[in-house]
Amino acid sequence: MKKFFLSGLLLAAYTAAYCTDTLTVCSPTGKICVKVWMQNTIWYQVQFNGKLLLAPSQMDMLVEGNKISSFNHRIKAHNVKMVDEQIVSPVPEKRKIITDHYNQLSIKFQQPFTVEFRVYDDGLGYRFVTAFKDSITILNELAIFNFVDDASAYFPGIHQRNDADIFHTSFEELYPLRKLDSIAPTEMAYTPVLVTPATNPKIAITESDLEDYPGMFLQGTGTASFKGVFAPFPLEERLTIGDYPQMIVTKRAGYIARTAGSRSFPWRVLLVAEEDKNLPGNDIVYRLAAPNRIGDASWIHPGKGTDEWIINVNLFNVPFKAGVNTASYKYYIDFAKRFGLDRIMMDAGWSDNTDLFKINPAIDMDTILSYAKQQGIKVSMWTLAHTLNRQLDSALDRFNKWGVDYIMTDFIDRDDQKTINFFYRIAKACANHHIMIMYHGAYPPKGFNRTYPNNVTREGVLGSEYNIWSDKPTPPHDVTLPFTRMLAGSFDYEPGILNNATQKGFRQIEGMVQSQGTRCHQLAMFVVYDNPMQLFSGNPSQAYAEPAFMELLGAIPTTWDETIILDGKVGEYIVTARQKGTQWYVGAMTNWLARDIKIPLDFLEDGVSYKAVICKDGINSNQYAADYSIIQNTVKKNEVLSIYLAQGGGCMLQFIKQ
Repeated sequence: MKKFFLSGLLLAAYTAAYCTDTLTVCSPTGKICVKVWMQNTIWYQVQFNGKLLLAPSQMDMLVEGNKISSFNHRIKAHNVKMVDEQIVSPVPEKRKIITDHYNQLSIKFQQPFTVEFRVYDDGLGYRFVTAFKDSITILNELAIFNFVDDASAYFPGIHQRNDADIFHTSFEELYPLRKLDSIAPTEMAYTPVLVTPATNPKIAITESDLEDYPGMFLQGTGTASFKGVFAPFPLEERLTIGDYPQMIVTKRAGYIARTAGSRSFPWRVLLVAEEDKNLPGNDIVYRLAAPNRIGDASWIHPGKGTDEWIINVNLFNVPFKAGVNTASYKYYIDFAKRFGLDRIMMDAGWSDNTDLFKINPAIDMDTILSYAKQQGIKVSMWTLAHTLNRQLDSALDRFNKWGVDYIMTDFIDRDDQKTINFFYRIAKACANHHIMIMYHGAYPPKGFNRTYPNNVTREGVLGSEYNIWSDKPTPPHDVTLPFTRMLAGSFDYEPGILNNATQKGFRQIEGMVQSQGTRCHQLAMFVVYDNPMQLFSGNPSQAYAEPAFMELLGAIPTTWDETIILDGKVGEYIVTARQKGTQWYVGAMTNWLARDIKIPLDFLEDGVSYKAVICKDGINSNQYAADYSIIQNTVKKNEVLSIYLAQGGGCMLQFIKQ
């Protein structure tokens, strides 16, 4: 099979382009064009404004007993249709109304399968649609991406654990920029991967509508190409030993999926951006996903909550022994109520990790739930994925009785076919109980949140928790995420750390966790990062001493009517404007380079005055990273604000219509 995939690849890439049976489809404005032809396998190339963006590349699928595409197979029919519709998002990460405008080329073959190319002005996707009568076994899929020019990529390479196979990953890596030809065939990354040719546009590779099928990794080739790699089906597993047991694969099959013969397969997606600032607002992955399957979603209420795990419940100036206990959670409830948060999260430790019905004896759930209800605050629960899977029905019934409408499940760390089906089964069961869910130790959403909008967010990101034991979450990393990981959906970074440090001053201190960069850098994340269920990870005992700051943080929405990326450059800085009702919010973040930014207020309503509340880096923030100032003034449309961002800095602005 490997020989079939790779033999003659480079030679065929340039001879195939001259085939006479080439089919073409372009985006609505003609900016992006895709050419498709057959020569042993299915070939395609992508042009942007007439310039070759993706060199001739291959796609194919190997079905047991049937090689789907072959030189001997012929196109039966093809057609192009134009679609211009609107999607109304029940949980709007970027915007409420999403324009879905594309041209689609459908190629039907003599064998029972079709290939679809859907081309937008900001990217494209392709997928296989099969029509076999019986179930099929997918031996492998061919997905080769050949780039032009001297291309590099932001490559989140995965690292093999000693006790697990190479496909076992928490999807929490840095995004180092590397030359494509330096990435060896032994190296793999999960998607999205952002490719940067010598000249723009940039291209991000990911997928959408991933169901009953393994996720796609990208493997280096030592050339300017990537090859799709898919986790084989797990045949044997074992449960690890420790505080957080999980299933790891000990033996995999010689195929990647067994599935229905008549179905559509995941979209292979290319996001195209002429400027860096066009990337973070791109929602093509959501557009390509399967529509909502839960029906009425009015019961879904995302918002903002607390989480105590990162600071290890290290409260102070309190008249009780802090820890995972009733008194501490009542304190968190009071804190959430005081500063306008919606809920608290009871993280790991409230129950036995392997039995959700063995509650920590230091916790009185009746008291906590009654007190939360009295204060109008929701309670959310952490679960271990293996435990939730085993106790699913009874656990969800218990959560319903408690009035819990949101849970987290953690330590999944795979995306093979069996695991993907776990995600769907859990989300469906939670929806049936009107419970929202967040997955941790999980692959990026890749459109799953459109299909199951009760999956309001998930992790799959190197975020705040790494500050406990690592120096990896740096400001350069933070301003890379909106241009990379966020392209596949929202993520739970858990910002809000109040112990802020300069690059030289940062230390890893458990219980007194620091973040690199300024206080306003942390605050800006609540606006810059897509996440309908933001969790504040700072220490409430510190936060009480800064009420004006916390009131501003607590007022930031988590879902948005519109998002505009005003400016940005991957790994350097970003300036994001978001609308909620009549109010606008702006968040800006920079790397370790201090800079002055301009914020044009073109997005404000004409002829209206706005009160601007501005939280910005303080005059001493380059030395004392927690320094900030809050000022207010009156502004109007078309004014331009100039704001200084310190090293690792940021700012957050609120515009209130007067």
